[in-house]
Amino acid sequence: MNTDIFATRRERLRSALREQGLDALLVSHAANRYYLSGFELHDAQCNESSGWLVVSADGDDHLFTDPRYVDAARRVWDDARIHVYARDKFDLVCGTLQGRGIKTLGFEPKALHLFDYDRLASRITLTQADNLVEELRIIKDEDELRRMDASIELNHRLFEYIETRLEPGRTEEEISWDVEKFFRENGAEKLAFSTIVGVGPNAALPHANPGKTVIRDNELVLIDTGCRLMGYNSDQTRTFWVGAAPSDRFKRTMDLVRGAQQAAIDIIRPGLTCVEAYEAAYAVFDKAGVAHQFTHGLGHGVGLETHEPPSLSRAAGGILRPGMVVTVEPGLYDPAWGGIRWEYQVVVTQDGCRVM
Repeated sequence: MNTDIFATRRERLRSALREQGLDALLVSHAANRYYLSGFELHDAQCNESSGWLVVSADGDDHLFTDPRYVDAARRVWDDARIHVYARDKFDLVCGTLQGRGIKTLGFEPKALHLFDYDRLASRITLTQADNLVEELRIIKDEDELRRMDASIELNHRLFEYIETRLEPGRTEEEISWDVEKFFRENGAEKLAFSTIVGVGPNAALPHANPGKTVIRDNELVLIDTGCRLMGYNSDQTRTFWVGAAPSDRFKRTMDLVRGAQQAAIDIIRPGLTCVEAYEAAYAVFDKAGVAHQFTHGLGHGVGLETHEPPSLSRAAGGILRPGMVVTVEPGLYDPAWGGIRWEYQVVVTQDGCRVM
């Protein structure tokens, strides 16, 4: 990716920093750090970070990392503004910033551990600055949409392939492994999230873990999966019937789910509230007397992360804008029988939306 893209994004963030009266923002969320700098390495555990990025209102930005990641940082960042910490990163970070006149440092409350907060707060004034970067990420640019189209296209190919692997006698675990192998063998960097496979009644668990349950003849199989390609994630769900002909209940439930999905897609456009999108799907289920089986929101944003703003749900705030990418994934679930969910990703356009 052209590093000019990252510089442009940081300039947009500076405007938000000035509006908030912040000297700088400490970016500790790995996805936000990548979005603003292109720097990304393996953050193996929740207590480990390959680096912090500081974006300043005056344009003096700095990347802090440890010796393992210096060479990677130099590929995307000016060497003079890379700072390598060894023993006490807090003294290095705060000393560097204070030496440049930074007095008030914004931080991401959802992505900074209390341990780190306490040690920073004893050295520099911290102010919560939630969702500043996420508000930029919520609108995808042309390059991001190109990457997401490629990721979702591979997801479509996966479902064409995986349907041929659904046979009586195979387990959820085996299907999950088929999914992962297909993605990796066809260029994906990794799974977007752990694949969900639910056979029969297990499909009533919206986030079912693949187990040793065996597919039987004349049974449904729900698969929710996605891949990461060129840094961006896809997320789709399909529900299949294994057998000669779907049961009447399967066909009836599938018709309701697809109808609810289409009702939402038909009205998604700029200016629509996120709640209104949810309500369009809910109304279809409510009219059919099955709304109690719709147990989750309608969808969520997708991009560098699989789940990111906005949310399409009963409790959601916000209004849809061009460039937003969201899932539309209504489902109906009965623990005694199973569940059906069908998920598309759509991008909000100037006058409606496009199914990706």
